[in-house]
Amino acid sequence: MDMDAFFASVEQLTRPTVKGRPVLVGGAGPRGTVAGASYEAREYGARSAMPMAEARRRCPVAVVLPPRFQVYQAVSKRVLGIVREVSDVVEQVSVDEAFLEPSELAGAPTERVEHFATQLRARVQREVGVTASIGAGPGKQLAKIGSDLAKPDGMLVVPAEEQLELLSALPVRKMWGIGPVTESKLHRIGVHTIGELADLHLNDAISLLGQAHGTELHRLAHGIDERPVAERAEAKQVSAETTFDVDITDRAELLSEVLGVAESAHRRLVSSGRAARTVTIKVRDSDFTTINRAETFTSATSDFGALSAAARRLLPIAVPPGTPVRLVGVSYSGLATSEQEPLFDNPADQAEPTEPAPQPVARPTPEPEVRQWRAGDDLVHAEHGHGWVQGAGHGRVTVRFETAATGRGVARTFAIDDPQLTAADPLDSLGW
Repeated sequence: MDMDAFFASVEQLTRPTVKGRPVLVGGAGPRGTVAGASYEAREYGARSAMPMAEARRRCPVAVVLPPRFQVYQAVSKRVLGIVREVSDVVEQVSVDEAFLEPSELAGAPTERVEHFATQLRARVQREVGVTASIGAGPGKQLAKIGSDLAKPDGMLVVPAEEQLELLSALPVRKMWGIGPVTESKLHRIGVHTIGELADLHLNDAISLLGQAHGTELHRLAHGIDERPVAERAEAKQVSAETTFDVDITDRAELLSEVLGVAESAHRRLVSSGRAARTVTIKVRDSDFTTINRAETFTSATSDFGALSAAARRLLPIAVPPGTPVRLVGVSYSGLATSEQEPLFDNPADQAEPTEPAPQPVARPTPEPEVRQWRAGDDLVHAEHGHGWVQGAGHGRVTVRFETAATGRGVARTFAIDDPQLTAADPLDSLGW
């Protein structure tokens, strides 16, 4: 079971005004990335992990909201609670995805599996308010592929006797364990579909992809998937790495590769619904010497701008100029399910001044601090209740008062320092 456009769907649930509208979840700063995109936004070409600036160019009508991971975690917990009630074996993959293996469906006909999936999807929609797509089949790979093909808000059951027919025509990238590097290797020898991978001689697959990886993918291409559904221990870190076909010495190319790997790891971080305190860069040179360098923040963050900036700073520390590099990796650790929003802009995001700023002779008495609201913030008004900021500027703030329980609410505008406006717990937007 895989939740549909999960982060954006939760925002549409708790902010009914944006239901049915293009929604982008992520950082709105100059280096912000998209953590989630609603299907309405995807119709414009916006997608997860895309730079927010590019997504907004493609979808200028989108509502951009900051991520609220504690809300996504709460919704996930309720959905998984339902899943665990109907299946004795569950493997949670991420905040919005899980495998289940109900003992009552062992050897069951297709119609019974479809009835089970239909009932489960309806219950999640009714009791939680979000949609899920379900795939079922003989093995985890078929279930995963089925849920992907069923999206959005659908269901696909693949009987054992039909699995090879379904697999054969699909692109190899649909397989679990095939990323852009493996895909490129397969394309170079003319293998574009899972059926063509299955037709390879096993020794050729091993020669190209390595003993363990080649053997596993070759078996999966033949529909042989014996991996059990089992509870996973919570990961202590998320990471991604890549090995180059030819050693890299060019600094600009190396930085580009590091930022690409950092983005891949960031997608996994966001998918897990967590934030990180520590960024580690791993570099292996042509002599197979491996160097690790790390930077730790004062609080956990999921902001890609901050995380990638740390990776950028670590690269010259780890790699002297001119060093041939054969592998780079980026990992995020010190994981947490909540994060402290930055109080100030990241200095690295600001343009460097061309000359030193003049120093004042005397410091004026500071003005009293005024709460600076941003679009998407949760707040509460003493009279009108829970709401969220639709916009702020010129000393005014516009608030839409609504939650998942109230339906579409009214918008009201206040002075930005109105004493009746205070920050609210984002979980209250669920109305539970």
